[in-house]
Amino acid sequence: MKTLITTITALLFMVLFAETNAQAQDTRDLQYYRSPDKTGLNVFETPKVTDVEYDGFRFRVGGANTLQFQSLSQSGTSDELADLLTNFNLATSNLDFDVQLHSGLRMHLRTYLSSRHHAEAWVKGGYMQVDRLDFIQEGFLSEVMDMVTVKVGHMQINYGDAHFRRSDNGQAIHNPFVGNYIMDSFTTEVAGEVYFQNNGFLVMIGLTNGKLNQSTKVADVNTRASIIGKLGYDSQINDDLRIRLTGSVYSTGQSAGLNVYSGDRAGARYYDVFEDNRMSGRIAPDFSPRGVGGEMTAFMINPFIKFQGLEFFGLFENASGNALNETDSRTYNQYGAELLYRFGATERIYLGGRYNLVTGEQANGNEIDVTRFNIGGGWFLTNNVLAKIEYVNQQYDGFAPGDLREDGKFSGIMLEAVISF
Repeated sequence: MKTLITTITALLFMVLFAETNAQAQDTRDLQYYRSPDKTGLNVFETPKVTDVEYDGFRFRVGGANTLQFQSLSQSGTSDELADLLTNFNLATSNLDFDVQLHSGLRMHLRTYLSSRHHAEAWVKGGYMQVDRLDFIQEGFLSEVMDMVTVKVGHMQINYGDAHFRRSDNGQAIHNPFVGNYIMDSFTTEVAGEVYFQNNGFLVMIGLTNGKLNQSTKVADVNTRASIIGKLGYDSQINDDLRIRLTGSVYSTGQSAGLNVYSGDRAGARYYDVFEDNRMSGRIAPDFSPRGVGGEMTAFMINPFIKFQGLEFFGLFENASGNALNETDSRTYNQYGAELLYRFGATERIYLGGRYNLVTGEQANGNEIDVTRFNIGGGWFLTNNVLAKIEYVNQQYDGFAPGDLREDGKFSGIMLEAVISF
């Protein structure tokens, strides 16, 4: 009863915190742009249509701030597991600069002001997006650019659709739950991506240098370029029904560190469970040991269906690879399903659940399974303010004796307040 009262009190505090701290700002729209508030929900790649007329240089300052209240407990065979307190986590914050440089020419830059991994502010990355070539000559190749988009930068790559619904440090308003997926595909690499979008069909091909941290020095294991691609179809069938289906691939032949599942330097949402590091609660395939390097090919399939207020998002992912000193390839599979119901005026309230399973073969030969259930909901107080509550239960199976995660489990209540503008 004491924990329940504390939890309710914390939720009320967080709602008041969010309401009193949301700041009004200039909300001028940009071209070919995903809004960082509620209106950006279920927007994936930026569309090739815009109703925003270019009327000169525009500079938009935005940001996000997120605070969690965590009440989790953990158990397992190890007697070295830490006792977890019911308390607030460190607030995480982002600062965004979005600049309309010319008609169809836009720049994005994100800085993490406060994150789990760094005490100081640091740049996540940024990119330039080209949707028109009017900066060369007005109307130049306009028929081609009606269907083509080019993105270049040190940026978050477009592998899969799950990253459009994940929490990115302080930016958590598009994630219906508190945590991201167990095998969280996220990395920032120097990359270029070319998109073709027409009549609902999507084709994307991209190339990255495969590096999270950039360096021109010769290393013991030099990273080769990585290839990414996506095919999909997205259609608003009628006023009630939208259907989207995509398939993505990421492949690299040699890397000093495969960053697709370990590149989130901002850190995971479930603090201090089993591991005293930023990746607690997650699983990253062990294909690239430090100093050895590895190779990997991964693909992800994502269906998305929205019928009126009912929403389904699915995920199947397969990652196969090995360390460069291994002769045989190993495989990890991930399965995910979210079912939500959004209701109320402008669908301001939602309830739902998520199921997530990861299976894989570790380098030591162990076959592991990690299962997570989330049940929860959220309330958009305004388009810029969201309060969430969820129950999470995660279980580990197959880990070797001596591993803190052997027969492990954590569960409990998470609350989160998000401001994004």
